[in-house]
Amino acid sequence: MPLLEDHIAVVTGAASGIGRAIAAGYAREGAQVALVDVNAKAAEEAAQEIREAGGRAASFALDVTKREDCIAIAKRVAAQLGPVSILVNNAGINRRNPFTAEPTSVFKDWDDIIAINLNGTFNVTHAFLDALRATKGRIVNIGSIQSFMHVRTPNSPAYTTSKHGVLGFTRALAAELGKYGVRVNAIGPGLIETPLNAQVRANDPDLIKIFMDHTPLGRAGKPEDIVGPAIFLASDLSSYVTGSIVMADGGYRTI
Repeated sequence: MPLLEDHIAVVTGAASGIGRAIAAGYAREGAQVALVDVNAKAAEEAAQEIREAGGRAASFALDVTKREDCIAIAKRVAAQLGPVSILVNNAGINRRNPFTAEPTSVFKDWDDIIAINLNGTFNVTHAFLDALRATKGRIVNIGSIQSFMHVRTPNSPAYTTSKHGVLGFTRALAAELGKYGVRVNAIGPGLIETPLNAQVRANDPDLIKIFMDHTPLGRAGKPEDIVGPAIFLASDLSSYVTGSIVMADGGYRTI
């Protein structure tokens, strides 16, 4: 029996990378998936791929920084698909300006990254809260190795701050929502080859070497490497797991 049969799952940032892979993985496990992304065209293309493979999927355009739009999408998903029982907060961005860079860029990085990575996670979760409580649902937040550390590469401090915040938010909600039967966990990816970092990977081999020298498995991850942990945390296999983060970083934090 598929692990997620009879579940309705919402995945943000589902048009590409990790979110797209998780959405496809959930569909293979029997879930009906709502692919949510600011890029409506790419989200629909990803949903179409799932449908062509025999899965059930619909796409929805959403800017997670807009709280009222998140509420509206929650209502649309409920009306079109039914009660949501799985939420994956994956939408996120990163930039690599240091704190000592030109102030205008530093200020913009902070505002944009916090708005999407942290406030967006809050906005979407709150919008679907009633449904998740009613279904005794599962929330999976995408953290990072930077939920624990600021990696030794050029990186915006706003990103590290946002991912620390996502882990704190995960733990706070796990403590509060457990009495409703809602489980809240996170995944902590390391360097994953996605469109988000494609330019850096292509143009900065020294940066990639820093990551690889620090990764016992000796390779960058693929989006599919996050799918297994995401299925585990959304399924009954993890029925007694909440407030945790599953690291999928190739062992980065061991060195």
